[in-house]
Amino acid sequence: MNISHTRLARAGASALVAVSLFAASGCSSTASDATGVDSSQSSQAGTITITDDQNRTVKIDGPVDSAVVLNSYAVEFTNAIGAGDRIVGTDRTSQRRLGYLDFKDDAIVAESIAEINYESVAALDPDVVIIPRNGSWEDAAKQLEQFDIPVAVVTAWDYQVFDTTVDLLGKIFASESGASKVSDFYHGIFDEVDTRVEGTETVATYWETTDPYLTVLPGSGFHAIIEAAKGRNVFEDFSVGASNDGEATVDPTDVVERNPEVIVFEFEPSATPTGDATFDDRFAEITSRPGFDQVDAVKNKRVYVANGWATSAVAKAIGAIYLAKWLHPEQFEDIDPGDYLKQWVTEFQGAPYNAESDYIRQIQ
Repeated sequence: MNISHTRLARAGASALVAVSLFAASGCSSTASDATGVDSSQSSQAGTITITDDQNRTVKIDGPVDSAVVLNSYAVEFTNAIGAGDRIVGTDRTSQRRLGYLDFKDDAIVAESIAEINYESVAALDPDVVIIPRNGSWEDAAKQLEQFDIPVAVVTAWDYQVFDTTVDLLGKIFASESGASKVSDFYHGIFDEVDTRVEGTETVATYWETTDPYLTVLPGSGFHAIIEAAKGRNVFEDFSVGASNDGEATVDPTDVVERNPEVIVFEFEPSATPTGDATFDDRFAEITSRPGFDQVDAVKNKRVYVANGWATSAVAKAIGAIYLAKWLHPEQFEDIDPGDYLKQWVTEFQGAPYNAESDYIRQIQ
């Protein structure tokens, strides 16, 4: 059964409390940044009070003119709503993945979301630090309290809490109009997917992420978009315990036996084009696996390799519409998912758009 985006979003949002913003007085307008997103809303002076995604009440002295934003997905969303020019610090992974934002080494305050240099954060004296729930937010809140630097937990990689995430960022940066544009873009994609897959049969799908045989399970965002695209995760019944983070390494024989009709392999996200050799090597590795020459996806050349910067973009919305077309090509004959990717890159990220084939390819 297809799980619609609307129901998934409501389920995620219901687990979190609403966000509220209270501004005392005064405002100063800011110009639109390079993303082309309207960021002309006033940064409001006074106390900004939010409830973050760990149900913590966080008070921030406004306006927020500088922020440390950890995790590349949060950086992308902050940039997309028109507040990218207010990011003064980030993590090494975000620097590596998002080269178009040109973060200098002196802006790197963390090697990862679990390894934060608090002295470097304090030296930047940001108005707020934004970190996802799987980062060291508890330690960060404790360590930065002495510097009067608030920590807000905002989890931008989680597909199911997209609306809450964008709403939080819009409130923090007083960029509600920019947040609304991102939200409209996201929901427009899923509205298209939901409408077109209605009444179709599910297609057996096997999705690998980062490493061979590391597949996605119920509870992960990837599993959710498989269902949203009217696919059937061939490992939907696979269980490895409660603390699996929605992923598990499976036995090659199990993949062959479950005989997926479509296979997707996603590399770690990077705005840097993937390169011919990397694509070719991955296709060769997949097709040379024992028994895979008997798998329908390989026999019918329905194997796709993607750079996660494309397919995991906009809380995996871009990946959902690509997957929906791969699973149901007739229903999406007049839809080019690359148009959505180009819009996200050029309009929302203010980045140069290379060829679609730099990020996504089908086996030939």
